[in-house]
Amino acid sequence: MKKCEQLYEGKAKKVFATEDPNLCIVDYKDDATAFNGQKKGTIAGKGVVNNRMSNFMFQLLEKHGVKTHFVEELSDRETVVKKVEIVPLEVIIRNLSAGSFAKRFGVEEGIEFAQPTIEFSYKNDDLGDPLINDYHAMALGLATQEEIDTIKAMAFKVNEVMKEYFKQLDVILVDFKLEFGKRRTAKFSWPMRFRRIPAASGMFTPMRSWTRTASAETWAV
Repeated sequence: MKKCEQLYEGKAKKVFATEDPNLCIVDYKDDATAFNGQKKGTIAGKGVVNNRMSNFMFQLLEKHGVKTHFVEELSDRETVVKKVEIVPLEVIIRNLSAGSFAKRFGVEEGIEFAQPTIEFSYKNDDLGDPLINDYHAMALGLATQEEIDTIKAMAFKVNEVMKEYFKQLDVILVDFKLEFGKRRTAKFSWPMRFRRIPAASGMFTPMRSWTRTASAETWAV
């Protein structure tokens, strides 16, 4: 399988079309960013780590019944993925208080929640990815109630799988971010007033953002 037209370039990856309209190739970069891209740098080998760790986690999730966009690892930096349309929501699962959560609510870091929490942010760099709730997402036409319910169920399932895996490694899963998408073949359409975003996404983000993925089939992470 070979790369064709470049479809997308983000902070950590490039996405290329292939001769198969339903598949893309993700090429992970060594670029590193912070504070929504305000700080930029390069870490040698970062793309290799992102690629391999992402694919490992995707396959782990698949084994537990969570569909992902993963198809095949081509090289240290390149992976074949299913082409999806990204739902413009960033989904954050938190198991303990830390980072922006602790700062926003004035609590100390490290408090274990009685149950995991979930947050949505509008995936829009120009606006700084603002936090939104279910009603905002529906009002903006980003997702329907049914789609939001599906995303929540899948996000909590991912949390269960990942918490158990990292527990075996004596690692505490504090929080992480997910992205979801749908196959173009699925019966799904965005409101016409919002821009469609054709992309395939799959990045393992270091530190607390354990994994960032996009869905395949009808819905997946």
